[in-house]
Amino acid sequence: MSFTFKKKLPTPEDIRKIIPMTEQLVEVKKKRDEDIKAVLTGQSDKFLVIIGPCSADSEEPVCEYIRRLKPIQDKVADRLIIIPRIYTNKPRTTGEGYKGIVHQPDPEGDTDFEKGLLSMRHMHVRAIRETGLTAADEMLYPDNWGYVSDMLSYVAIGARSVEDQQHRIVASGFDAPAGMKNPTSGDLSVMLNSLVAAQESHTFVYRGNEVETSGNPLAHAILRGSVNKHGNALPNYHYEDLMLLLEKYNERDLKNPACVIDANHANSGKQFKEQIRIVKEVLHSRNHNNDIKNLVKGVMIESYLIEGNQKISDHMVYGQSITDACLGFEDSERLIYQIADLV
Repeated sequence: MSFTFKKKLPTPEDIRKIIPMTEQLVEVKKKRDEDIKAVLTGQSDKFLVIIGPCSADSEEPVCEYIRRLKPIQDKVADRLIIIPRIYTNKPRTTGEGYKGIVHQPDPEGDTDFEKGLLSMRHMHVRAIRETGLTAADEMLYPDNWGYVSDMLSYVAIGARSVEDQQHRIVASGFDAPAGMKNPTSGDLSVMLNSLVAAQESHTFVYRGNEVETSGNPLAHAILRGSVNKHGNALPNYHYEDLMLLLEKYNERDLKNPACVIDANHANSGKQFKEQIRIVKEVLHSRNHNNDIKNLVKGVMIESYLIEGNQKISDHMVYGQSITDACLGFEDSERLIYQIADLV
């Protein structure tokens, strides 16, 4: 058993020079970051809607999807901040299958990390340039942070990563909000421990350097449901779950207590249409209890141009997920307007 070093990849600095953020785009991101921070710190009563494909597998349909979101964002700007999901790395439970555009810029092609890194960055920059909407991505591989750190306005740490020390301490250096999901076991103490770690300063080795982070005061909880020992999905978005999380938050000295509800995954049992009902229930819970309203700052929804999902093939449907099933755009648009009414 050994590592075979196949190819030296460009550094984040190299990739940024090839595909730079212009001064105009930097200003767009700065304003978006300020608006999102105001929500998570309680200075704004707007609501976050983090929405988009399960995995951003192809630039054209992803950018078309985000272009369609832009006029919706303009209409609800007084109440909602829409953060498109551009998820470029896909966690796989068994390590098999499509792992995202960074691994495979062509889902039907071979692994090509250099081309994948360029494809990832190009898609993010294009989306900002065409719509002014900076995105969310999942930080599956902490070493990749430098390739996107100047573009993202939101970062998720997944259920399988949240217990990992490297993810926690690297998140402490993000200059973007870090949403830390509960683990698949559903143990809230694990998630809250990750928030403590992410909000603290750390010194560690990163990309061959000794680094020190300042701590991330915008690290917060994401509830995504859990799975029991029998493999059954157990939701944790109900009123009682939110009250329990609030109680757990109050037991700890954490900055900016906040929570985002992931409406898919174990919360929906991967029944993508259930996301509509789940989001509405969460909003009704917020409206029933002011403490929950102050805690729950947003929802996360998996959505694409065409509902459902498909297998990778020679005849793939444009704008349909090749990983988890997603809401279609029409249902998503209707749901966003309903969210705006309910908040």
